[in-house]
Amino acid sequence: MVGEVIVTEETPVKPNFAKMDDPQARDPLVGLKLVADGSQAPMEFISAADGTGRMFAVDQTGVVKIVTADGKLLDEPFLDISDQMVEISPSYDERGLLGLAFHPNFAQNGRLFVFYSAPLREEAPSGWSCTNRLSEFQVSADDPNKVNMSSEKVLLQVDKPQMNHNAGTITFGPDGYLYIPLGDGGGANDVGEGHAPDGNAQNTSTLLGKILRIDVNDASTSYSIPQDNPFVGQKGFFPEIWAYGLRNPWRISFDADGRLFVSDAGQNLWEEVDLVTKGGNYGWNIREGTNCFDPKNPNQSPASCSDKGALGETLINPVIEYDHNNRTVVVGGYIYQGKAILDWSGSYIFGDWSSSFKKGDGTLLIGSPDQASSQNLWSVTPMTIAGSANGKVNAFIRAFGQDDEGELYVLTSDQAGPSGGTGKIYKLVAPSS
Repeated sequence: MVGEVIVTEETPVKPNFAKMDDPQARDPLVGLKLVADGSQAPMEFISAADGTGRMFAVDQTGVVKIVTADGKLLDEPFLDISDQMVEISPSYDERGLLGLAFHPNFAQNGRLFVFYSAPLREEAPSGWSCTNRLSEFQVSADDPNKVNMSSEKVLLQVDKPQMNHNAGTITFGPDGYLYIPLGDGGGANDVGEGHAPDGNAQNTSTLLGKILRIDVNDASTSYSIPQDNPFVGQKGFFPEIWAYGLRNPWRISFDADGRLFVSDAGQNLWEEVDLVTKGGNYGWNIREGTNCFDPKNPNQSPASCSDKGALGETLINPVIEYDHNNRTVVVGGYIYQGKAILDWSGSYIFGDWSSSFKKGDGTLLIGSPDQASSQNLWSVTPMTIAGSANGKVNAFIRAFGQDDEGELYVLTSDQAGPSGGTGKIYKLVAPSS
């Protein structure tokens, strides 16, 4: 880690939150259509893009179930790795089954990839929390609705010191490579046991706090490194790294134009969504969003801090930022590409988990580019749920899903932790639907 760090005196950016916090600005209306319920902690709802119309419901507890093209939820799991995971707490936990990605040629090769929290491996530091594992599986040759559980091939393992900040969503980009987000290791402030002196997110000798990009198409090895990865051949960098300076980038998605949107969960004051590009440094733990951050005083944004990373690179600001005024954690979604609500075309549909940990009352949000913003921050407007007395979801918003038609889904639960069977998957529809 070399390079000059320049300290600047600057006023923290204060985006215009008028639309976020003005109840009169709660628009547009959106309807929710129940698709499936009874899960414990829904994490993803995705398609295999194999022409069958099936959707795959991923639950944090280790189970993936299928919703058929005609809307039927199959009883038998598509995949069940619950007995291979670390034991997770039903009251609250950020570990578990966190990501599922189907190979772009899944219809032909039956390959799928899973990201989950395994028990701490033997060679890991004693007392750490878990080993996050990326594995490849094959669909059963006899049953397209079942995974061959004996086909697991472990591709990557990353040991984690604390329970939280595991990230989760894995996805293939339009380039055919697999993108893997990893949190900074957990705890708070990116300091403490298992954290580098300058923080894991800023330290390039660890994979934690990064977005990784790997090639899983080389049959001779578990994975190979794309030669156009930004740090290939650079001393002090893992070549898997695509971008860094992230706290807990647990929801990521590509849009039709190949842009990578990453919701990076904030700490005490600010939430952010980043438009991640090759080699970018997104600031944690020098900054929280566009604002300066001090690990020794996380409840106040300092007036000054470095505007560069340790290599002299300029820190990249998010495209969306908001504060914790009745909000807690950003939940990343998708750029809308469907046809049910044409007014949303090109907008980023996402949400906030809840106003508190006590009772779920998450907020659906819509973000759009704002030409008036001097910091290129998008405008953000809360949406009102049609038929809801208070206009809110009235549950914890856990994740979003997308089908082959570009239509979106919101995944909710009444419980903060993976328990209770209150998980629901709703399709976002026009209010009159």
